[in-house]
Amino acid sequence: MILSDTQILEEIKAGTILIEPFDIKNLGSNSYDIHLGKWLATYKDHELDAKKHNEIEYIELTDEGFVLQPGTLYLGVTEEYTETHKHVPFCEGKSSTGRLGVNIHATAGKGDVGYCNTWTLELSVVQPVKVYPGMPIGQIIYHTVEGDVKVKYNSKPGAKYVERRTKPVESMMWKNKF
Repeated sequence: MILSDTQILEEIKAGTILIEPFDIKNLGSNSYDIHLGKWLATYKDHELDAKKHNEIEYIELTDEGFVLQPGTLYLGVTEEYTETHKHVPFCEGKSSTGRLGVNIHATAGKGDVGYCNTWTLELSVVQPVKVYPGMPIGQIIYHTVEGDVKVKYNSKPGAKYVERRTKPVESMMWKNKF
């Protein structure tokens, strides 16, 4: 089940969902709109290796915007910091963003119960698109979970994305054993 606007507000009041900053104008009937933060990142190397730490370089967005180019993976970050202690958050694109040909995630649209952070976005475009800090970029929807959660993400030993960030975070696949 997906939470309605009323239920999202109830969960915020109960402390099981946190959105900072929160603005009621961004609350939809069953989602909350999120915005592009002021940082993008790209990988330094053209060829990435899943077993190595692939380094990134940061791009600071200004009010003049930045043109995303096809064929490049950009890591973005949300302005919003979120915490979800009882529900599964899904970060999805907005139709207006999609109609510009902007994809906000390749595969990582789901958070876990206990995810507490900004969201790193995996941005790609089908043609050049200028983006701006603070523009609506996606929406978070919250799903209920059946049953008890034994270990929340923020308590999981070895969880790789728990340090609070204001910039995009590169892949930590290299920390896995395979």
